[in-house]
Amino acid sequence: MVAVAVRKPIHFIGSSLRNLRRLLEEVRGAFGRYLLDAQYGETPRAAKPLKGFGGAGVVELIDDFDGNTYRAVYTIRFSSAVYVLHVFQKKARRDAQTPRRDIDLIHHRLERARQHHEHSHAAVKTLEDDHA
Repeated sequence: MVAVAVRKPIHFIGSSLRNLRRLLEEVRGAFGRYLLDAQYGETPRAAKPLKGFGGAGVVELIDDFDGNTYRAVYTIRFSSAVYVLHVFQKKARRDAQTPRRDIDLIHHRLERARQHHEHSHAAVKTLEDDHA
C-alpha cells in the first residue's frame, strides 16, 4: 500500500499574507513553492531552523533575488497546520542575523499561532467527541 501525502492547511498570521503578496513575483513564487513543500511535510531546500526558538519548529526561508534578501518564517510546531509568521525583506546586508524587532514580532505571532491552533484543535476534538 502506498502512503498518500496529506496537504496541511496553511494559516497566515498578522500581515504575513499581505507582505507575501507585496513581494516581487519571482520571490513570491519561490516562497509559494517552499511553503507548499512544508504543507506536504517536506523540508524545503531553502529552509533552516531560525535561531532562538529552540530547535527546528520555527523555520526560516531565505531567497536572494536581484541583490536583495527576502525571508519568510513559518512554524511546523503544530502537527495539523503550517503557520506563516512573518514575511519581509532583509534590509541590513552587513549582518546575517535577523533584526531584534523581527524576532520579537515572530515570538508574538508564534503565540498567536499557538492560540489559534489550540482553539481550532479544541473545536475539531469537540466535533469528533460529538460523533463518537
